[in-house]
Formats: sequence, C-alpha cells, structure tokens
Amino acid sequence: MMNSNSSLGFLPTTFILVGIPGLEAEHFWISIPFCLMYVIIFLGNGTILHVIRTDASLHQPMYLFLAMLALAEVGVSVSTLPTVLGIFLFSTTEISFEACLFQMFSIHSFSIMESAVLLAMSVDRFVAIYSPLRYTTILTLPRIFGTGVIIGLKSIVLMAPLPMLLWRLPFCGHNALSHSFCLHPNLIHLPCGDISINNIYGLFIVTSTFGLDSLLIVISYGLILHTVLGIATGEGRKKALSTCGSHVCAVLAYYIPMIGLSMVHRFGKHISPLLQTMMANAYLFFPPVVNPIVYSIKTKEIHRGIIRMLAKKRSRV
Repeated sequence: MMNSNSSLGFLPTTFILVGIPGLEAEHFWISIPFCLMYVIIFLGNGTILHVIRTDASLHQPMYLFLAMLALAEVGVSVSTLPTVLGIFLFSTTEISFEACLFQMFSIHSFSIMESAVLLAMSVDRFVAIYSPLRYTTILTLPRIFGTGVIIGLKSIVLMAPLPMLLWRLPFCGHNALSHSFCLHPNLIHLPCGDISINNIYGLFIVTSTFGLDSLLIVISYGLILHTVLGIATGEGRKKALSTCGSHVCAVLAYYIPMIGLSMVHRFGKHISPLLQTMMANAYLFFPPVVNPIVYSIKTKEIHRGIIRMLAKKRSRV
C-alpha cells in the first residue's frame, strides 16, 4: 500500500523487513541465539548500571562514563528488539513508514552517543595517566554530567533532519529493506527521487561524529603512549596501560563491525544478502554483548562491585 506524496511518486505505508536471507524456514531456531543475546545485553549492562549506581566507590569519572556507554548500548538494543524478535518469533515482516523512520532515528542516535562516549572515555584515560593528581579536579561531576547532556543533545539534533529528508522523497513502489531493522544506509537506496541532499547530510553526520571521534580517540591514545613511555619504571608503565585495556576492547568491538558494515553498504553491491545481514547484526549486537563481559572481567573495581552486590543478595536470603 502507498500514500500519495507528490506527482513524482508515493510514500510507502509499510516497509518489508527480512530476517536471515535463505534461512526463513529456520527463523524460530535462529530466534534462540538472538533472545540469548538480548538477555546478555540487558542483564549485563543492567548489572553494570546497578553496580555503579549503588556502589559509592564507583562514583568516579571512569565508571560514570561507563554507565553512559551501557545506557547507549541498551538504547540501541531496545530500538532493534521489536522488529528483530517480531520477525524471528512471529514472522512479522511489516513495519509502518513512521515506525521505520523512528526506529532509524533511535538506532543511529544511540550509536552516535555510543561513539561520543567512547571518545569521552579515551579523554578520561588520558587525563588519568597524564595528570593523575589533578584527575578529580579536572573531571568534576558537573563536567561529566554536562558532557553526557551535550552528547545526548548533539545526537538528537544531528539525527533529527534525516527522517524529514526521507519523508520528502518519492519511493515509487520500492519498500523492501535488507535487514531486520531500519538503517539509513539501507533506506536511502529505496527512493526514486534525487537523494543528493540525503547523501551529503548523511556523509556529514558520519564524518563529524564517527570519523572525528575515531580520529580523536587515536590521537588520545597516541598521547597516552607518549606519556606512558615517559614513566621511569616498567611496572608503572604496565599499571598505566592496564587501565586502558577494557576501553581499547570496547573501541575495537564498536568500530571494526561499523567500518565493515559501511564498506559493505558503499562498495558491496555484489556481496550476498546473507553477508550484509550478518554484518549489520554484528554492528548492532557485538558491542553491547561483549562490553559488559569485558568490563566485568577486566575491570577489577566493577568485578568487585558485582561480587559485593551478589554477596549482599545472598545475605538477605
């Protein structure tokens, strides 16, 4: 079904989503690992948020930024959950035009937040290593919360024009998507009108957020390495670098799948739909599944906080 948009074309009433191409008959069984991933995401990130909120010793810049990262990852997962589980559990492949635009807005907004928080965390590690005595006076609570507000507002303001830019375009009967959720790089290929403004603005968002964030993260770690190499003792260098281990894992878990998906969308016209789908799922699911596990294992304070939380619950029982 289509709604009239202009003399040039139509707006689709619904979009058609897909699960795993070629494995439609196995969707029920495929839903099991997806359900497991959602459980890990919500339980893992929820545990980290609860531990940081309730443990006063964790009310420090590093862990407050980690809480922001967990919130952004939960936001991405909540955005994808209705359509992903709808397809795999109930074979619901249709999504309304408005709901698709809202899902696209939510997924990309939280992804932008996630990238910005990873940058803030790299700056936090640089300050902690470069000027440990002034760490708490530089990264005060008002500055941290202000940073969180700015990150959230920036993501919303940057993403707000994209749904409106898509709304103005004619689709001329094209409404089949390539994933289990709505992503802008996928949606932008459906209209039959001039998408140059959409492409230019989409490129601006990518370069001004993910591109700039990743560049600044690399610069931050270059400064961190320079500072660490100036530390006299080998033990001191090892201790300084150990505080960055979890964050490096989080950065790699986020940017490697994202770069892979971007390459597939832009240069992989002849790549199989199955590979495109797997790359999109890796981009959205890999970071929020891996990060809580990494931080729970590699960050001693979070690990101890979880143990203390479990000990309190056992004592109450």
